[in-house]
Amino acid sequence: MSSGLLSIDLVEILFTLFWIFFISLALYLHRESKREGYPLVSDRSGRIKVQGFPAVPTAKTYYLEGGRTVSAPADEPEEKHFSAEPAASYPGAPINPVGNPMLAGVGPGAYAPNRSSVVEKTLEGTPRIVPLRASPTSYVDPRDTDPRGMAVVAADGENVGTVTDVWIDLAEPQIYFLESQSGEYGQSTLIPFGFAEIDKRNNVIRVNAIYSKHWADVPKIASADQITPLEEDKITAYFGGGLMFADEERAEPFI
Repeated sequence: MSSGLLSIDLVEILFTLFWIFFISLALYLHRESKREGYPLVSDRSGRIKVQGFPAVPTAKTYYLEGGRTVSAPADEPEEKHFSAEPAASYPGAPINPVGNPMLAGVGPGAYAPNRSSVVEKTLEGTPRIVPLRASPTSYVDPRDTDPRGMAVVAADGENVGTVTDVWIDLAEPQIYFLESQSGEYGQSTLIPFGFAEIDKRNNVIRVNAIYSKHWADVPKIASADQITPLEEDKITAYFGGGLMFADEERAEPFI
């Protein structure tokens, strides 16, 4: 028999509300993720905005340390900071580097040209990434290998310098760069620690990403004891590009 009253299933209502909240949250986060890098550049026409769904959010102003402000998304003019051309005429075709592939800024050697040129700082107001010489209270744990004084060897087996210092991240205690000095290759060169292999048996640092002929072109930094996010990006991109472009055979398929 029907009671004639409307029955309400509380569990079903809560379940429905949960899914509405979950989907709304996913769409909101996806939309917020488009504050940088969007709209994409269209291969068909410069008048086409490639932003997908949901659309790019409205601009929001962020207040940064030192009184600086940043708006995102920002209406910035498109600047071509790389040297490459499409491999074919159809939309979405892969691009090939033009000229020196190590400096083309494409593939594993790509970097973000709009990254900040202002040094990041810790909560105490000091530069976040610094060499040990600029942080008297920091040191290499005696249980670890201290790379200072070790020779640096490139992928072709040539000695390209000697490690003179270790750059660390004061916010997350870890090694970020090794600083190498060589009279032949000019001023100091920073090596991303992820590209450095410590060979304790032979007491050398092996850098297999690039060859000695590429060493002089490693991007340099403006200050001796601090580094900007843009400089970080450029240096890491150069070594990353070497994994594919340092040798023609590296860009070819294995099979």
